[in-house]
Amino acid sequence: MSLPKIDPTTTRSWSDLSRHFESIKDEKMQDWFRNDPGRAERMSVNWKEFYLDYSKNRITDETVDLLIKLAEEVGLKTAINAQFSGEIINETEQRAVLHTALRDFNSIKPEVAASLEKIRSFANRLESGEWKGATGKPITDVVNIGIGGSDLGPDMVCEALRYYRNHLNVHFISNVDGDHVMESLKGLDRETTLFIIVSKTFTTQETLTNAHTVRRWFLEACEEQDVASHFVAVSTNLEAVSSFGIASENIFPMWDWVGGRFSLWSAVGLSVACAVGYDNFESLLKGAHGMDKHFQHTPFSENIPVLLALLSVWYNNFFESESECIVPYSQYLNKLVAYLQQGIMESNGKSTDRNGNRIDYQTGTIVWGSTGTNAQHAFFQLIHQGTKLIPVDFICFSESLYGKTDHQNKLLANCFAQTEALLQGTYGSEAENSFKIFDGNKPTNTILIERLTPKSLGSLIAMYEHKLFVQGIVWNIFSYDQWGVELGKKLAKNTLGAIEAGNPASASNSSTRSLLNKTL
Repeated sequence: MSLPKIDPTTTRSWSDLSRHFESIKDEKMQDWFRNDPGRAERMSVNWKEFYLDYSKNRITDETVDLLIKLAEEVGLKTAINAQFSGEIINETEQRAVLHTALRDFNSIKPEVAASLEKIRSFANRLESGEWKGATGKPITDVVNIGIGGSDLGPDMVCEALRYYRNHLNVHFISNVDGDHVMESLKGLDRETTLFIIVSKTFTTQETLTNAHTVRRWFLEACEEQDVASHFVAVSTNLEAVSSFGIASENIFPMWDWVGGRFSLWSAVGLSVACAVGYDNFESLLKGAHGMDKHFQHTPFSENIPVLLALLSVWYNNFFESESECIVPYSQYLNKLVAYLQQGIMESNGKSTDRNGNRIDYQTGTIVWGSTGTNAQHAFFQLIHQGTKLIPVDFICFSESLYGKTDHQNKLLANCFAQTEALLQGTYGSEAENSFKIFDGNKPTNTILIERLTPKSLGSLIAMYEHKLFVQGIVWNIFSYDQWGVELGKKLAKNTLGAIEAGNPASASNSSTRSLLNKTL
């Protein structure tokens, strides 16, 4: 079973949506709310700890029906079944896409079960102090060395779950910038620090450069044989890892059927298990699996990831909104947007469809944002009164973790008030002058979650994973490859050769040669 390969613009639903868009594009949500008291209740979804309010969107019941028909017409249900059954849906790389299998404890793969047991044992030994460094001291600091999916996901989750952290200090080194590396090493004690090198092939330039720099720093005061007590790896390249000095029993597996940007659920999340303990790591996985089941089995009309994806298609392809903003009202989630940028934009930034044809409609969305309430004092002015239509996801939690009621009340008041202000604007009221007028009618989704826990965080991340999958199916693209980043890597190797040889003339581009002449 392969994915359907249907150009969405050739479907009847797309034509119907185009006609429908022309008929409602200038209508006001403010009027819809005034004339329809049941709108908010009808356009909402309750699922476990989650409540999605999508009533503040420029849609009618007919819009939702037509969008669902579009999803049906492009074969979304077939695509969902293909992914969960392990079909080769990443066709350009001939790989299955089974990050969902990493968190399915009901029918767990033997290799996944073995990996989880290895993670559990390692994290428990580290947390209890049983794992000792070369001089017999317990580990106090863990440093994750990776980039992209080997960094963004674990880093984001460790920050998001800071409330649940144990005594271990977890750090992340990603950028090949040497200043970043050396700053990260400041204050670390070689005797009590453990490094996790995360690289599937153990050839990633940035990660391996950083790993070897860290190794040399470590050996300034330690012996070669000490490496085995202070370095572990997540990789498939056993030979290269062994050459680095890492013991075979300290190598954690990765699989081709898990893409990098969806890999935090695997041993790539080892630093998460170290930071919050294995039980919380498992809760994260189970929360994601809960959302997997919701996505797989719930009718589209009540399916949170499907609805969010279809709304995104509606704005991207009919209103021509090129970006969407995500604003979590929790400082713990201050790294969520950067994580989602990779997941969404690396997945759906494609201009060739699944038939191999050049696409003549918009795919992908520019994802950006920051935490509330900080964002209200930064870019919200543009969303409120600017000329661009920017749909916004507001994410908030009913309960705070430390029980600071006064703070939480003000946080939620600001979150809900911003969605209302974007809806209402000054519509229907008299403004003192034209500079104080703004139209409102700006679309938002509110995702209200009971409490930030490892489980609810897992569900939230999985929700956005499935959203981007649905978008890709509708746009008829392959979401799980990333050929666009490969060319830059190849050119970087050529440019590095020119730099190391001190020979700008060997660069292939005149602009690059000019830049090298200024550098060398």
